[in-house]
Amino acid sequence: MLPITGSWFEFRHHSPWEGKYYNPVLRAYSATQWKAMVEDMHLIGMDILVLTCSSIAYETEAESYAPVDVFPAPEGMACPQAMDIMMETAAALGMKVFLSVGFYGNWVKPLENMASAEVEERAFRAVEEMYKAYGDNPAFYGWYLPDETEAGPYFSPVFLDYVARYAKRLRALDPEKKLLIAPYGTNKIVPDDTFVAQLRELDVDFIAYQDEVGVEKSTADDTGSYYAGLRRAHDRAGRSRLWADMEIFRFEDKVYRSALLPADIGRIRAQMEAVSPHVDRILVYAYPGMMARPGSIAGYGEHTSPEKLYADYQELLKTL
Repeated sequence: MLPITGSWFEFRHHSPWEGKYYNPVLRAYSATQWKAMVEDMHLIGMDILVLTCSSIAYETEAESYAPVDVFPAPEGMACPQAMDIMMETAAALGMKVFLSVGFYGNWVKPLENMASAEVEERAFRAVEEMYKAYGDNPAFYGWYLPDETEAGPYFSPVFLDYVARYAKRLRALDPEKKLLIAPYGTNKIVPDDTFVAQLRELDVDFIAYQDEVGVEKSTADDTGSYYAGLRRAHDRAGRSRLWADMEIFRFEDKVYRSALLPADIGRIRAQMEAVSPHVDRILVYAYPGMMARPGSIAGYGEHTSPEKLYADYQELLKTL
């Protein structure tokens, strides 16, 4: 069984419902706490960080965590330099970071964002500024394209066009940087000749498919067969590497309309066992809010269930 070797990383979870318990805590984090979070991730074998969003736009507000002038700095954030801290700490620990190329349009409207020339130009203004800031940082490994459409049964034409346009510009800026996407709709994908042809068309280095167990579209009993099909398709395509984007959360109540809580280690172990025979790496969504090293300053106050998950996973690691 493969261990977890990376995670998505957030300074603020995009959904106020889902981030109910940890968004306010992260907002108050000091530089020392952000540094400790990255160090705590490294201690349990995570060496890849995927930044969900370098900036984020909502209907009536927007903010940037990166040192860019596209959107304003976050109001009320105790450490507005958190992204600098993340990059410096990751570099010191030999970790790799994918920087996000989104969300530079309202995050709830991915189709509009993908097709919008205005959003693209805003995103690439930010990309160029991030590249100036972090281009020489050894942790800067690649770019993550976060806008998504459902992949099942196939990738949509608008998504394929979006990836092609963005990949061309990102490769021109620096051909050494890797590209990552993490599509959903995994349970609906048909890994046939049409899908294989799409994989050959996608100019990306890694595809981390969401297992969708946390959002209750799949169970660990289902996902093994999904990823087995994806493995065959990727082997035939001979293109991008196959990763798992494994969900380690559950919902407190209604899916997408209630708070995220850590899943129990039994479910997570079953998820790991299901995908391990078929993927090259397991990344999770997401360490921030769902895990915290017991006793660490990068915790969540009275919310101790993330500490339990961290401790339970440490014990699981001993058996691998």
